[in-house]
Amino acid sequence: MSPLMPLKHIAALALVSALVAPAGVAHAQREAASPAAVRTPELDRRLFVGACYQPIDRSPAQIAADIAVMKRAGFNMVRMGDLSWDSFEPAEGQYRLEWFDRVLDQMHAAGIKVILDVPGLPAPGWLHQRYPGVDIISQDGARRHAATRYWDDLSDPDYRRRVTALAEAMLTRWGKHPAVVAVGYDNEVGSSPMSYSPGVKQRFTAWLKQRYGTIEALNAAWATQRWSRRIADWDSIDLPYGEGPGPNERNLDLHRFWSEQTIAALSEIDAVRARVAPQLPAISNLWPEAGDKGFDYLRSWERYATFGALGFYPGDPLGAAFQVMMMRAGSPRPVWFNEFTAGGGGDYGTPGRSRMWAYFGLLTYAQTFLAWTFNSHLGGEEQSLFGLLDHDDRPSWKVDEFARVATEFRKVQTLGFPRQDTPPVAIGYSFQTNWLLTPPPGPNTMKQYFVGNYQEQAKAAFQPLFEDNIDAAVIDVAHDPIDRYKLVVLPSAYVMDAPTADAVRRYVERGGTVVMTGYSAKADVTGQWFGTPLPGRLSDVFGLRTNAFYRAAAPLRVAFAGQELTGTDPYYEVLEPGSARVLARFSGVPGDPAAITVNRFGKGRAIYLATAPQATLLGPLLRSLYAELGIARGPVTPPGVVARAVGGRTLYVNTRDEPTTVSLPRAGRDLLTGETVSGTHTLPGYAVALVE
Repeated sequence: MSPLMPLKHIAALALVSALVAPAGVAHAQREAASPAAVRTPELDRRLFVGACYQPIDRSPAQIAADIAVMKRAGFNMVRMGDLSWDSFEPAEGQYRLEWFDRVLDQMHAAGIKVILDVPGLPAPGWLHQRYPGVDIISQDGARRHAATRYWDDLSDPDYRRRVTALAEAMLTRWGKHPAVVAVGYDNEVGSSPMSYSPGVKQRFTAWLKQRYGTIEALNAAWATQRWSRRIADWDSIDLPYGEGPGPNERNLDLHRFWSEQTIAALSEIDAVRARVAPQLPAISNLWPEAGDKGFDYLRSWERYATFGALGFYPGDPLGAAFQVMMMRAGSPRPVWFNEFTAGGGGDYGTPGRSRMWAYFGLLTYAQTFLAWTFNSHLGGEEQSLFGLLDHDDRPSWKVDEFARVATEFRKVQTLGFPRQDTPPVAIGYSFQTNWLLTPPPGPNTMKQYFVGNYQEQAKAAFQPLFEDNIDAAVIDVAHDPIDRYKLVVLPSAYVMDAPTADAVRRYVERGGTVVMTGYSAKADVTGQWFGTPLPGRLSDVFGLRTNAFYRAAAPLRVAFAGQELTGTDPYYEVLEPGSARVLARFSGVPGDPAAITVNRFGKGRAIYLATAPQATLLGPLLRSLYAELGIARGPVTPPGVVARAVGGRTLYVNTRDEPTTVSLPRAGRDLLTGETVSGTHTLPGYAVALVE
């Protein structure tokens, strides 16, 4: 392989090309190379079943045997390359790639397609030793050597330089290999801890300069007049403590900074793909909701992702569906499970469970199901994580279960799967709101005001639609166009920045229907409360004002549409309707204040629920809108059974491990078993049925 061109020369050539090419041509080239614009004819309308595979753990003889097992099982996709940086580059600039050639060639010969992962996380030991800026420094100033995975500072310039060089080497060699159909970046990016090194402080200060321009603007945004915390100059800035204590505004900007660093790191790798292998879609195993810092995926997904992809390790069905729809965001494409539940840490697996979750994935727009992992690990942190092969290399019953899924999916992919519809409803979700409502430990009245959990409240808004078997997108309404949706729900939309408010205003003016709940539009983009009538920026759209709020001593009660509803959260706001009309009132609290109002604004309407998002109150409200908005309820199912009508057939999935009986609207045949069904049909635990 010829030596790689130095990155500084590549950057110079790119700059010259951008300066020489006409503006329209340069723009068109950028658009064509963007990951969201990549055409994927080889992948569209197909379902993929396979595994994550780490050939670095296996001998040549084991690799050959493993691929034979995969081929017999009908696997048609593997993900490889992740977690293996020092296997490709054992020392800086010294690439060893021939060993992977042989694995790719064998996969191709077996008819198995490959997602090629650029393994930017975790970084190898030599990178930390040569470039200590990659090390994580705790907020107390202690160096944390890379004792566990992902303890790497991806904002460090040396890290970014070396990971893009690795991407260059891998994509130059394998970007056109016939087995490779997609590329992924930095496994589970978003999960690295924050670092507090001098380099991070410099980068954070530079980021603040760019964001605010002047020290006066920064002082205003951070409310530094409070508690004598004014900042005299840029050199006086300290890194906020992500683990607390600290004011809300600084904590919010700290998370924005790390989010933008993560997005920039992904975008830099994608720029290599766009230049070296523009035909490949980007399908990375992302972790934007990771608890350490995460990143704002919903406002940036199209910059580095062709398909949304994630590690799918479901707990409850509601949370699983919400997570998948968040990863799909506003994309028209399906979702990929780049890691898919097979067993787990200390969990050997449960017969039928993986098959059930695969069909559940089909209902929630999934296309690809790659078991984590193929072989059980003998050592390391995951030696008690059980894959499809046992520790002695014997294929377990799980291989047969995945083989069954692969066989069945070859049939159902001709029957409307993978799904590629646009959901009729959108749930608004905000990275900024999540972090502002999750302040770091320490003195902070936010915890006294917002005593709930933002993610759980967003799921509470999603729950009635999930129970009614209606698809609902989870998006940032300021980023993805919302005119395509018949209904938009904004649960606890605490931060109301200008782009979000403008999107909501335009949508309602043009005829859209929005439902917003309490806790919404309290803070501006800085994280400070509005000094204007609430809901901030949208008081006229909703036709009301609210300042006072209380917590009831007993569960809230609301009479609505002939029903007596009981809430699950005692928080309520006292609305002062202007042009808004009262639809329902709270009972049992002083003054029987308005609980639900509606305001006509432009051609549309804005509905306000004056309490926290909760399914017991939102459910009847949303259902009252279905008929007028043309939202069709999905198949009626008992609790635990999820269903969708697809292409004139209905897919039922029993998510419970016990038998459940469903009522069928008409007689039919289960295409998976050939069984005739009518009236009622009992699904065994974890069973599925595709009824025609």
